[in-house]
Amino acid sequence: MVLRREPTARQVRLGTELRRLREAAGLTARESAALLGTGRVQISHIESGLTGVSEERLRRLASHYACTNGEFIDALVTMATDRTRGWWEEYRGLLPTSFLDLSELDHHASFRRDVAILFVPGLLQTENYARAVFSSRVPELTSEELELRVRHRMARQEITLPHEVVLHEAALRFRVSDRTAWLGQLTRLVELSEADHITLRVIPFDLDDFSRASSTMTYVGGPLPKLDTVVRDAPHGSVFIDFEAQLNAYRTRFRKVEAVSLEPERSRDFIHRLTKEL
Repeated sequence: MVLRREPTARQVRLGTELRRLREAAGLTARESAALLGTGRVQISHIESGLTGVSEERLRRLASHYACTNGEFIDALVTMATDRTRGWWEEYRGLLPTSFLDLSELDHHASFRRDVAILFVPGLLQTENYARAVFSSRVPELTSEELELRVRHRMARQEITLPHEVVLHEAALRFRVSDRTAWLGQLTRLVELSEADHITLRVIPFDLDDFSRASSTMTYVGGPLPKLDTVVRDAPHGSVFIDFEAQLNAYRTRFRKVEAVSLEPERSRDFIHRLTKEL
Protein backbone atom coordinates (compact mmCIF):
# COMPACT_ATOMS: atom_id res chain seq x y z
CA MET A 1 0.00 0.00 0.00
CA VAL A 2 1.27 3.48 -0.91
CA LEU A 3 2.07 5.54 2.16
CA ARG A 4 0.75 9.07 2.55
CA ARG A 5 3.53 11.59 2.16
CA GLU A 6 1.90 14.08 4.53
CA PRO A 7 -1.11 12.83 6.51
CA THR A 8 -3.62 15.43 7.62
CA ALA A 9 -4.13 16.27 11.29
CA ARG A 10 -7.43 14.37 11.16
CA GLN A 11 -5.71 11.24 9.83
CA VAL A 12 -3.02 11.52 12.50
CA ARG A 13 -5.70 11.93 15.18
CA LEU A 14 -7.39 8.70 14.10
CA GLY A 15 -4.10 6.85 14.36
CA THR A 16 -3.40 8.42 17.74
CA GLU A 17 -6.75 7.26 19.12
CA LEU A 18 -6.12 3.71 17.89
CA ARG A 19 -2.69 3.72 19.52
CA ARG A 20 -4.21 4.92 22.80
CA LEU A 21 -6.75 2.10 22.68
CA ARG A 22 -3.99 -0.44 22.05
CA GLU A 23 -1.84 0.87 24.87
CA ALA A 24 -4.80 0.93 27.25
CA ALA A 25 -5.32 -2.76 26.41
CA GLY A 26 -1.70 -3.47 27.29
CA LEU A 27 -0.80 -4.76 23.83
CA THR A 28 2.34 -4.12 21.81
CA ALA A 29 2.20 -3.21 18.12
CA ARG A 30 3.53 -6.67 17.30
CA GLU A 31 0.77 -8.35 19.35
CA SER A 32 -1.85 -6.16 17.73
CA ALA A 33 -0.53 -7.01 14.27
CA ALA A 34 -0.73 -10.73 15.04
CA LEU A 35 -4.42 -10.36 15.88
CA LEU A 36 -5.01 -8.92 12.39
CA GLY A 37 -2.66 -11.30 10.64
CA THR A 38 -0.43 -8.46 9.48
CA GLY A 39 2.97 -7.02 10.42
CA ARG A 40 4.06 -4.65 13.15
CA VAL A 41 5.08 -2.08 10.55
CA GLN A 42 1.51 -1.99 9.20
CA ILE A 43 0.17 -1.20 12.67
CA SER A 44 2.81 1.50 13.05
CA HIS A 45 1.77 3.05 9.72
CA ILE A 46 -1.91 3.04 10.75
CA GLU A 47 -1.15 4.61 14.12
CA SER A 48 0.98 7.36 12.56
CA GLY A 49 -1.63 8.19 9.92
CA LEU A 50 0.64 7.15 7.07
CA THR A 51 -1.93 4.65 5.84
CA GLY A 52 -5.66 4.20 6.29
CA VAL A 53 -7.63 1.45 7.94
CA SER A 54 -10.86 -0.16 6.75
CA GLU A 55 -14.02 -0.20 8.83
CA GLU A 56 -13.79 -3.99 9.20
CA ARG A 57 -10.20 -3.84 10.49
CA LEU A 58 -10.91 -0.89 12.77
CA ARG A 59 -13.83 -2.69 14.42
CA ARG A 60 -11.73 -5.83 14.81
CA LEU A 61 -9.00 -3.79 16.50
CA ALA A 62 -11.52 -2.13 18.82
CA SER A 63 -12.86 -5.56 19.76
CA HIS A 64 -9.37 -6.89 20.46
CA TYR A 65 -8.71 -3.80 22.56
CA ALA A 66 -11.89 -4.47 24.59
CA CYS A 67 -13.33 -1.08 23.69
CA THR A 68 -17.07 -1.21 24.38
CA ASN A 69 -17.86 2.45 23.68
CA GLY A 70 -19.96 1.97 20.55
CA GLU A 71 -20.47 5.68 19.96
CA PHE A 72 -16.72 6.29 20.09
CA ILE A 73 -15.99 3.38 17.73
CA ASP A 74 -18.60 4.66 15.27
CA ALA A 75 -16.96 8.11 15.37
CA LEU A 76 -13.57 6.56 14.60
CA VAL A 77 -15.12 4.59 11.71
CA THR A 78 -16.48 7.85 10.30
CA MET A 79 -13.02 9.38 10.50
CA ALA A 80 -11.50 6.33 8.81
CA THR A 81 -14.00 6.07 5.94
CA ASP A 82 -14.66 9.76 5.25
CA ARG A 83 -13.43 10.74 1.79
CA THR A 84 -14.33 14.41 1.87
CA ARG A 85 -12.25 16.64 -0.36
CA GLY A 86 -13.27 20.06 0.83
CA TRP A 87 -12.80 23.52 -0.62
CA TRP A 88 -9.45 23.80 1.17
CA GLU A 89 -7.88 21.27 -1.20
CA GLU A 90 -7.43 24.01 -3.78
CA TYR A 91 -4.80 25.49 -1.45
CA ARG A 92 -2.78 22.29 -1.12
CA GLY A 93 0.79 22.98 -2.18
CA LEU A 94 0.13 26.72 -1.97
CA LEU A 95 -0.24 27.18 1.80
CA PRO A 96 1.38 25.39 4.75
CA THR A 97 -0.53 22.24 5.70
CA SER A 98 -1.53 23.76 9.05
CA PHE A 99 -3.92 26.07 7.16
CA LEU A 100 -5.59 23.09 5.52
CA ASP A 101 -5.75 21.19 8.80
CA LEU A 102 -7.59 24.11 10.42
CA SER A 103 -10.09 24.19 7.55
CA GLU A 104 -10.73 20.46 7.84
CA LEU A 105 -11.11 20.80 11.62
CA ASP A 106 -13.68 23.56 11.07
CA HIS A 107 -15.58 21.42 8.58
CA HIS A 108 -16.03 18.50 10.97
CA ALA A 109 -16.51 20.57 14.14
CA SER A 110 -19.69 20.57 16.21
CA PHE A 111 -18.88 23.88 17.94
CA ARG A 112 -16.04 26.33 18.53
CA ARG A 113 -14.93 28.40 21.52
CA ASP A 114 -12.34 31.18 21.41
CA VAL A 115 -10.64 33.27 24.08
CA ALA A 116 -8.72 36.13 22.46
CA ILE A 117 -6.46 38.53 24.35
CA LEU A 118 -4.56 40.55 21.72
CA PHE A 119 -6.12 39.79 18.33
CA VAL A 120 -9.63 39.23 17.03
CA PRO A 121 -10.05 35.50 16.18
CA GLY A 122 -9.52 34.66 12.52
CA LEU A 123 -13.12 33.59 11.87
CA LEU A 124 -14.33 37.06 12.94
CA GLN A 125 -11.74 39.18 11.14
CA THR A 126 -12.48 41.57 8.32
CA GLU A 127 -10.41 41.28 5.17
CA ASN A 128 -8.44 44.44 6.00
CA TYR A 129 -7.76 43.26 9.55
CA ALA A 130 -6.61 39.84 8.34
CA ARG A 131 -4.35 41.42 5.75
CA ALA A 132 -2.76 43.62 8.40
CA VAL A 133 -2.18 40.63 10.69
CA PHE A 134 -0.51 38.58 7.95
CA SER A 135 1.49 41.63 6.80
CA SER A 136 3.21 41.79 10.18
CA ARG A 137 4.75 38.35 9.70
CA VAL A 138 8.53 37.99 9.85
CA PRO A 139 10.01 37.10 7.43
CA GLU A 140 7.72 39.17 5.26
CA LEU A 141 5.36 37.35 2.91
CA THR A 142 5.31 37.95 -0.82
CA SER A 143 2.20 39.70 -2.12
CA GLU A 144 0.98 36.39 -3.58
CA GLU A 145 1.47 34.53 -0.29
CA LEU A 146 -0.26 37.32 1.60
CA GLU A 147 -3.32 37.31 -0.64
CA LEU A 148 -3.57 33.51 -0.52
CA ARG A 149 -3.69 33.61 3.28
CA VAL A 150 -6.29 36.36 3.32
CA ARG A 151 -8.46 34.58 0.74
CA HIS A 152 -8.23 31.32 2.68
CA ARG A 153 -9.18 33.04 5.95
CA MET A 154 -12.21 34.68 4.36
CA ALA A 155 -13.30 31.31 2.91
CA ARG A 156 -13.12 29.72 6.37
CA GLN A 157 -15.69 32.20 7.59
CA GLU A 158 -18.40 30.56 5.49
CA ILE A 159 -18.99 27.99 8.24
CA THR A 160 -21.83 28.68 10.67
CA LEU A 161 -21.19 26.27 13.53
CA PRO A 162 -22.08 27.43 17.08
CA HIS A 163 -19.29 29.81 18.08
CA GLU A 164 -18.68 31.22 21.57
CA VAL A 165 -16.13 34.01 21.71
CA VAL A 166 -14.64 35.86 24.67
CA LEU A 167 -12.67 38.95 23.67
CA HIS A 168 -10.48 40.94 26.01
CA GLU A 169 -10.71 44.71 25.66
CA ALA A 170 -7.04 44.70 24.61
CA ALA A 171 -7.97 42.84 21.42
CA LEU A 172 -10.62 45.46 20.71
CA ARG A 173 -8.26 48.40 21.19
CA PHE A 174 -5.13 46.95 19.62
CA ARG A 175 -4.85 48.55 16.17
CA VAL A 176 -3.18 46.14 13.81
CA SER A 177 -3.55 48.70 11.02
CA ASP A 178 -4.97 52.20 10.62
CA ARG A 179 -8.03 53.80 12.22
CA THR A 180 -10.27 52.95 9.26
CA ALA A 181 -9.46 49.24 9.42
CA TRP A 182 -9.94 49.29 13.20
CA LEU A 183 -13.38 50.90 12.92
CA GLY A 184 -14.35 48.42 10.21
CA GLN A 185 -13.37 45.52 12.45
CA LEU A 186 -15.30 46.85 15.45
CA THR A 187 -18.37 47.46 13.29
CA ARG A 188 -18.11 43.91 11.96
CA LEU A 189 -17.98 42.54 15.51
CA VAL A 190 -21.16 44.41 16.40
CA GLU A 191 -22.87 42.85 13.37
CA LEU A 192 -21.58 39.36 14.19
CA SER A 193 -22.73 39.66 17.80
CA GLU A 194 -26.29 39.59 16.49
CA ALA A 195 -25.80 36.40 14.45
CA ASP A 196 -27.73 33.37 15.71
CA HIS A 197 -24.68 31.09 15.77
CA ILE A 198 -22.31 33.50 17.54
CA THR A 199 -22.19 34.38 21.23
CA LEU A 200 -19.78 37.25 21.82
CA ARG A 201 -18.61 38.36 25.27
CA VAL A 202 -16.13 41.04 26.31
CA ILE A 203 -13.75 41.23 29.26
CA PRO A 204 -13.04 44.89 30.13
CA PHE A 205 -9.71 46.13 31.44
CA ASP A 206 -11.17 46.94 34.85
CA LEU A 207 -11.96 43.31 35.63
CA ASP A 208 -10.43 41.99 38.86
CA ASP A 209 -8.61 38.63 39.14
CA PHE A 210 -8.51 37.88 35.42
CA SER A 211 -4.96 36.48 35.52
CA ARG A 212 -6.27 33.09 36.66
CA ALA A 213 -7.44 32.25 33.14
CA SER A 214 -5.98 34.77 30.77
CA SER A 215 -4.33 32.88 27.90
CA THR A 216 -5.53 32.78 24.30
CA MET A 217 -7.14 29.50 23.26
CA THR A 218 -9.32 27.90 20.60
CA TYR A 219 -11.43 24.91 21.60
CA VAL A 220 -13.07 22.91 18.80
CA GLY A 221 -15.77 20.34 19.52
CA GLY A 222 -15.70 16.94 17.88
CA PRO A 223 -18.51 14.39 17.50
CA LEU A 224 -17.81 13.37 21.12
CA PRO A 225 -16.05 15.24 23.94
CA LYS A 226 -13.31 12.61 23.76
CA LEU A 227 -12.56 13.80 20.21
CA ASP A 228 -12.46 17.52 20.93
CA THR A 229 -9.34 19.51 19.99
CA VAL A 230 -7.57 22.56 21.39
CA VAL A 231 -5.62 24.68 18.91
CA ARG A 232 -2.69 26.81 20.09
CA ASP A 233 -0.55 29.07 17.93
CA ALA A 234 3.13 28.21 17.56
CA PRO A 235 6.01 29.95 15.72
CA HIS A 236 5.72 27.59 12.74
CA GLY A 237 1.98 26.92 12.61
CA SER A 238 -0.77 25.56 14.81
CA VAL A 239 -0.43 22.91 17.51
CA PHE A 240 -3.33 20.53 18.08
CA ILE A 241 -3.83 19.31 21.66
CA ASP A 242 -5.99 16.23 22.26
CA PHE A 243 -4.93 14.61 25.53
CA GLU A 244 -8.07 14.04 27.58
CA ALA A 245 -6.67 15.58 30.78
CA GLN A 246 -5.66 18.74 28.90
CA LEU A 247 -9.03 18.94 27.16
CA ASN A 248 -10.71 18.86 30.55
CA ALA A 249 -8.40 21.62 31.78
CA TYR A 250 -9.16 23.83 28.79
CA ARG A 251 -12.91 23.28 29.18
CA THR A 252 -12.62 24.50 32.75
CA ARG A 253 -10.48 27.47 31.77
CA PHE A 254 -12.97 28.58 29.14
CA ARG A 255 -15.88 28.43 31.57
CA LYS A 256 -13.91 30.46 34.11
CA VAL A 257 -13.22 33.15 31.54
CA GLU A 258 -16.80 33.09 30.32
CA ALA A 259 -18.12 33.42 33.89
CA VAL A 260 -16.32 36.72 34.49
CA SER A 261 -17.07 38.28 31.09
CA LEU A 262 -19.87 40.68 30.27
CA GLU A 263 -23.20 39.29 29.11
CA PRO A 264 -23.67 39.28 25.29
CA GLU A 265 -25.97 42.34 25.23
CA ARG A 266 -23.65 44.38 27.43
CA SER A 267 -20.71 43.20 25.34
CA ARG A 268 -22.40 44.41 22.15
CA ASP A 269 -23.01 47.80 23.77
CA PHE A 270 -19.40 47.91 24.94
CA ILE A 271 -18.05 47.38 21.41
CA HIS A 272 -20.58 49.84 20.00
CA ARG A 273 -19.33 52.50 22.43
CA LEU A 274 -15.79 51.94 21.22
CA THR A 275 -16.86 52.70 17.66
CA LYS A 276 -18.29 55.99 18.88
CA GLU A 277 -14.95 56.97 20.39
CA LEU A 278 -13.65 57.34 16.85
